[in-house]
Amino acid sequence: MEIESSTQEPPLYSSPSFTIRGSHSENFLRSVSNKEPPFTDAPCIPPRLSTTALSLNPLFSPPSTPPHRHLSSSTPSKLHDLYTTHRCISSILKKDGQILSIASSSGLVYTGSQGNVVRIWKLPEFAECGQLKTKACMAVALEVSNDKIYAAYADSKIRVWRRSWDGIIKHVRIATIPNTGSYVRSYLTGCKDKMMKHMGPISSLAINVSYDILYSASLDRTVKVWRLSDFKCIETIQGHPEPINDIAVADDGVLYTASDDAAVRVWRRNFCDGDLPHSLTVTLPAKCSPVKTLALTVDGGVLYGGCTDGYVQYWLKGWFTGQLQYGGALPGHTHAVMCLATVTNYIVSGSADGTSRIWIREQDGRHACIGVLQGHRGPIRCVAAFPERVSDDSEEGCTVCTGSLDGVLKVWRVRNISQIRDSSQNAREYFELP
Repeated sequence: MEIESSTQEPPLYSSPSFTIRGSHSENFLRSVSNKEPPFTDAPCIPPRLSTTALSLNPLFSPPSTPPHRHLSSSTPSKLHDLYTTHRCISSILKKDGQILSIASSSGLVYTGSQGNVVRIWKLPEFAECGQLKTKACMAVALEVSNDKIYAAYADSKIRVWRRSWDGIIKHVRIATIPNTGSYVRSYLTGCKDKMMKHMGPISSLAINVSYDILYSASLDRTVKVWRLSDFKCIETIQGHPEPINDIAVADDGVLYTASDDAAVRVWRRNFCDGDLPHSLTVTLPAKCSPVKTLALTVDGGVLYGGCTDGYVQYWLKGWFTGQLQYGGALPGHTHAVMCLATVTNYIVSGSADGTSRIWIREQDGRHACIGVLQGHRGPIRCVAAFPERVSDDSEEGCTVCTGSLDGVLKVWRVRNISQIRDSSQNAREYFELP
């Protein structure tokens, strides 16, 4: 039997991290129909351009210098970008309130909302196949690893389920972090920093399987380190002078934290120091704009940070030194970037302006916006992306899930035909070259 405890939070942490300060998200209209706009199969053909105009595309950002902020064109960078298509294949409205978190693993998608239910969806048909119910409400962060599901709730606790595949998909609740015994013992023994739960709402979770560690970030400006084998807190990192909005961890154990102090901090684990194993190595400034979300590429070579000014800043890791260098900024959103996801060479950004943008990272390190997903009536709070299996070798793509504060979950299919037309006649047809 789980014993819930509540403590009065200081005024600084009264607003959870998913709220938009200064706005009233409850006034957003909710979708009442599953019907979607027509499929945008026809490629977006730009106006008449010259061959030199392609090299000046502001959305095609070089890795060394950020684009000019006053430019917002959507000109494709290469001929094959014209063959990118996207469409909404599903739009789902449940009576759960705002969609706050998404995680995917092994053909399943988990979505958390304002209610006390985490819904489970099966791919590729995206049909609901189960629910995770608790007494607590508002699943603000989700992570899945090794058939275990971790959900952080508004009461600053983390619930854990074990998933099994015995004929049918089954989830069994196995733990609550911190458990009641550890919470009480922390006061009796005086070890408040290591055992007590977060003093503010949890904003993000991250897992490092190699080191058997679960990280939880909070608006109380700290990151707690939990040992997965026994779910005990082994360290509290005093991360930033302002609330921490998101965290990301690389395969090599490097931890990244994003905060309202307009900076991303990089932490490394020192196994020689038992008391403070995580040490700060570098602070990456984000151009005086609070950083709301982070995402890493699969190889850990590029770090992306979504900011309140609507730009996605990114940093590149050096091949020899391993140090991060500023790469540039991706423009396009008119409001704060609230969530990011990466898959293969795609980057998906969700914004408070109600749109998601699909970016493709070229082999030379440059980025191009290849699509804008529109249809939500409220800010997009969370996104997830996974590769699309396409039989034709000339096509590649991904599936994108977007959750919004309008209470609607949408699923998008993005296709990018990588074949480049080398015929001058075809080039004239699409670009109207002289």
